[in-house]
Amino acid sequence: MLKVALTGPTGLVGSRIIELLHNDFIFIPLPHDALDITNKDRVYTFLKNLDFDMILHLAAYTLVDKAEEEPEKSRLINVEGTRNLFDFCISKQKKFIYTSTDFVFDGEHPPYFEDSIPNPLGVYAKTKYEGECIVKDKAMIIRFSYPYRTAYDKKKDFVRSLKFLLESHTPLTMIQDTLITPTFIDDIAQALRHLFVNFTPEIFHIIGASSISPYNAAIMISHQFHLDSSLIIPITLEEYSKGKAPRPRYSVTKSKKNTFYPMKSFNEGLKLIK
Repeated sequence: MLKVALTGPTGLVGSRIIELLHNDFIFIPLPHDALDITNKDRVYTFLKNLDFDMILHLAAYTLVDKAEEEPEKSRLINVEGTRNLFDFCISKQKKFIYTSTDFVFDGEHPPYFEDSIPNPLGVYAKTKYEGECIVKDKAMIIRFSYPYRTAYDKKKDFVRSLKFLLESHTPLTMIQDTLITPTFIDDIAQALRHLFVNFTPEIFHIIGASSISPYNAAIMISHQFHLDSSLIIPITLEEYSKGKAPRPRYSVTKSKKNTFYPMKSFNEGLKLIK
């Protein structure tokens, strides 16, 4: 059975991958409190005694706005941490899967496919792209966008955050003139089932089947769960962006290569959650 070591094993995506695929693969968690990926010596000391076939690197600095204030920390985790893990894998001839983001694109000329040219805007996006550049052509790169899932007690994704606020009768200001591509995490896990055993050092977009504005996403959530849509107030990207990191405007992300697992639309994902 394939042995997959993974960083971020208790996170939003990693924990669900383990839940859904634990009967098919042996997962070896690499939690942050046991392994500081930014320390090269500790990485080598920790990993040299582990028996694994590949690393799935999910851990990252993902605070998009905070990264503008902490560029050194963002780069240390997303770039140097990735380099340390990847260099070890190369030295031991282990496979490496790097997870990235649609934020590597500027959102000006969609749609974006695996072979589209990145142009990251903010610190977070630039550090994730630097990580891609380190591993490109020698590891698998998987990009996904706005992941969401049915339940996870430790952290709310954007769907459950909006649902919670609407249930609390909290007014929401949601951007109406941008597009995002939400991705159901169960689909990510099932796509990885195929990619683990069909590893190639290429880029794959494992991405939801539909793109939608954040405003319309909130409206769909309110309708699906019978919540008050009058609480949702449309705003522009310009209004939202004051004091925040730049984000891709039209993040319409698609895949030419995912012919092995059909991804769900946002509406289909919401129905499953319900």
